Amino acid sequence: MASILIIEDDQRIRQSLATSLAERGHDVEATAKAMDGVQKAVEGQVDVVVLDLGLPDVDGADALQMIRAVSEVPVIVATARDDQDEIVRIFDAGADDYVIKPYSTDHLEARIRALLRRAATKIEATEVGVGDLRINTEAHEAFLGGELLDLSAKEFELLAYLAERPGKMISKRELLAAVWRQPYGGADKTVDVHLSWLRRKLGETAAEPRYIHTRRGIGVKLVEPES
Repeated sequence: MASILIIEDDQRIRQSLATSLAERGHDVEATAKAMDGVQKAVEGQVDVVVLDLGLPDVDGADALQMIRAVSEVPVIVATARDDQDEIVRIFDAGADDYVIKPYSTDHLEARIRALLRRAATKIEATEVGVGDLRINTEAHEAFLGGELLDLSAKEFELLAYLAERPGKMISKRELLAAVWRQPYGGADKTVDVHLSWLRRKLGETAAEPRYIHTRRGIGVKLVEPES
């Protein structure tokens, strides 16, 4: 069974949902405030977060971004907001699923099971290899020709994101959303600087690329070097 954190300010919904999920064998924690939930989500052993948006201290969308800045825990947004633009905004901010109130416990639990299956599949695929590069996403380590690379957290995330999509041209906007959690764009210079640092550690330059190839106005891709 799963460890589930419920962040919901409506006491009736919070207690009913916590009781129903606990009766089904889940380990459930529940809180009414966003900041309490964010702290529990990033510090505790949580498998899934069920997050309302209309919270009394901080809007749920902001709480989601706080969680996403430091954690990949699956988040289901469960809210009465059904505006399509809002739904797109929440997915862009990092939600894994979106459930509109009213919903049944059966419906929510089915969504939780689906997320846990996807998370388990992701955990199994912990090592990625491209050429002489080996990236272990669970250990947060990258090796080039058997030598451990000294990468910052963002350099590692950037490298891992590209390596998991070998040969695919990735736009800087997508990288800003996925690596820097900036779904509405940011400074392309941020990506450029980190690519420059990463290239240096891979022993290449923009003028003589081996792994990292860019195309002006289109994006970046990571490929196996030519022999």
